[in-house]
Amino acid sequence: MFAHAAQPVNRRIFRMKRLLTLFAALVVAFGTTAADREHTLKIYNWADYIDEDVLTEFQEWYKEQTGEEVEVIYQLFDINEIMLAKIERGKEDFDVVCPSEYIIERMLRNDLLLPIDRDFGTTPNYIDSNISPYIIDRFNMIDGSGKNANDYAVGYMWGTTGLLYNTKYVTAEQAASWSVLHNEQFRKKIFIKDAFRDVYGPILVYLKRDAIDRGEVTMDEVMYDASDESIALVESFLKQAKQLVAGWEADFGKEMMTKEKAYINLTWSGDAVWAIEEAADVGVTLDYYVPDEGSNVWFDGWVIPKYAKNIKAARYFINFMCRSDIALRNMDAIGYVSAVATPEVLEAKIDDSLENSVDASYFFGQGAESVKIDAVQYPDRKVIERCAMMHDSGERTEQMLEMWARVKGEVVKPWVLIVIGITLLMMFILGIRRKIIKHRRHARRLHRRRK
Repeated sequence: MFAHAAQPVNRRIFRMKRLLTLFAALVVAFGTTAADREHTLKIYNWADYIDEDVLTEFQEWYKEQTGEEVEVIYQLFDINEIMLAKIERGKEDFDVVCPSEYIIERMLRNDLLLPIDRDFGTTPNYIDSNISPYIIDRFNMIDGSGKNANDYAVGYMWGTTGLLYNTKYVTAEQAASWSVLHNEQFRKKIFIKDAFRDVYGPILVYLKRDAIDRGEVTMDEVMYDASDESIALVESFLKQAKQLVAGWEADFGKEMMTKEKAYINLTWSGDAVWAIEEAADVGVTLDYYVPDEGSNVWFDGWVIPKYAKNIKAARYFINFMCRSDIALRNMDAIGYVSAVATPEVLEAKIDDSLENSVDASYFFGQGAESVKIDAVQYPDRKVIERCAMMHDSGERTEQMLEMWARVKGEVVKPWVLIVIGITLLMMFILGIRRKIIKHRRHARRLHRRRK
């Protein structure tokens, strides 16, 4: 995150809808007594990370499956660590939350998660039948101090970190290397995601590419590396790039790209999907690439915290989110890629109008070795092979945060504040406009599928 979420962090813009959701959640929360908790499901998720209509549908589906009433309280967070602090220190009784992979690691190590029982009686088990083997394999790599993450977490969305670029000003060759962040040609036309983990990993991979090629270190080992030496290497690279960077962004980078206010954005694949589609509507051509040196692949997943009060509804909700139709709707709503890998999802995502085919067999299995599918959402196998998963830095996290603060600096230039202010105003307006665009895009997709 999104979030990557998350990451993230996140990756999303429907501000008006978000404010209304927060207000509604507060109203419901204040009206809920302790006695109501057995009929209440408290969900804590990233902002703009779900088709919120499915929340109402879940309530109806849960009644059909169990004969019991449940009311959803849906609350939002923007930073993994804030969510974690509420659970760890405040002992908040959320029933379902959606952390990123490194936070899942930390939660497992700190004994903050409950195992997810897959016995749903007569209700199908969508979790075990629909989640991609690739996601399951990645979750097996989560370091849970002896606990298998697949017993405690179910994949929700995933993606890569790469470069979103304007093809009119940036060539494919330039976007193929992280060194483009030092190219004077793009002075003050670069935005970098304000997410230190998502930046640190790819840049360290770039700086240690020769050592990786010589077999002295593996990609996975690089993703664990938070030594003083490596932190200093990344800091030096970023400080040089800083002279060319227009800003560090959490949400507005993709907007700057669609407006051609920036030519390069170090960002998440989900943001890239949104920006590419939005830009196309106004005649701007953007593309996304994971540099050849390598990058990180991130994952967000559903978990049940140890302080949850409605474990049954939480399990059923996670199972419900793994249905093919629900996964497709969430993807259409937010632009990110679901961990669900059923034939129904593959069929819906195939687009014969695309020129190039992708080897997505690592995700969908046999039969997907050459399919015309969005390569930003589903990278080719060769791209995935040069990506590695992020991990929790443990006690070294503070040193990485200090490095990030030094790179960004404490003084914000006035023009940056002006840009941010204008951007927030545009986001407010576009929040309304995007609903209209989403409906139009959905209609176009349906038209292509029918053809």
